[in-house]
Amino acid sequence: MTTVSDLRTVNVTRYIQPLREGGSLPALAEADDGFKYVLKFKGNGHGPKALISELLGGEIARLLGLKVPELVFANLDEAFGQTEGDEEIQDLLKSSQGLNIAMHFLSGAITFDPVVTTVDAKTASAIVWLDAFITNIDRTFKNTNMLMWHKELWLIDQGASLYFHHSWTTWETHAKSPFALIKDHVLLPQASMLDEINAEFKQVLTADKIRALVNLIPAEWLEREDIDETAEQAREVYYQFLITRINNSEIFTNEAQNARKILI
Repeated sequence: MTTVSDLRTVNVTRYIQPLREGGSLPALAEADDGFKYVLKFKGNGHGPKALISELLGGEIARLLGLKVPELVFANLDEAFGQTEGDEEIQDLLKSSQGLNIAMHFLSGAITFDPVVTTVDAKTASAIVWLDAFITNIDRTFKNTNMLMWHKELWLIDQGASLYFHHSWTTWETHAKSPFALIKDHVLLPQASMLDEINAEFKQVLTADKIRALVNLIPAEWLEREDIDETAEQAREVYYQFLITRINNSEIFTNEAQNARKILI
């Protein structure tokens, strides 16, 4: 297990190509550190919420010892993208000036295929538990959002998690929800160690670590028209959601256990 650390900030220097398999038009881009990244824009349809989900989901996964490509804050300068010929992309770039989020590009990685690759019970249980905790609806057979790279399993794209923030005022109800959609998780059949993982991860995700995680969220992602709270108050909502969920983790763990029994 690891500790919460600050993310590096890079400046995007080159827009290489859009990755149109995502509804939010992520892109392959290069930064001033010489590395390539999968860049997600705050000007996408869901705005900064998808970036917050990516940030918190990815860094929680890292805390739990799962493999996630490095996340960085990616700064877009005002002049960036002015020569882009595609008007849709140019509009996206203009509305995304400032801090965005990017994930280190794993060159040569292939999409995880559950038919080809068997995941051990502990790893499968850890990933299922993570996705039930962060309410990630997007790790299914249809779209696994996992990659095989150097013969290891890597998690990508946590942007569809924490969907409570699309109905902000009902966060308390969502925090104690069983998350019934876990029944569609691609790794649920192999997740035979959920009780053990639940006990282990509750010890890892302490209040101090949750607080440190939400403190990573940039203020500019929280100062939005759809919420009345200040950035600090909005961070507190994310903190309370996550701490309430971890304190009631038996609810979603049992839901996953019951859904697995139906499968097997």
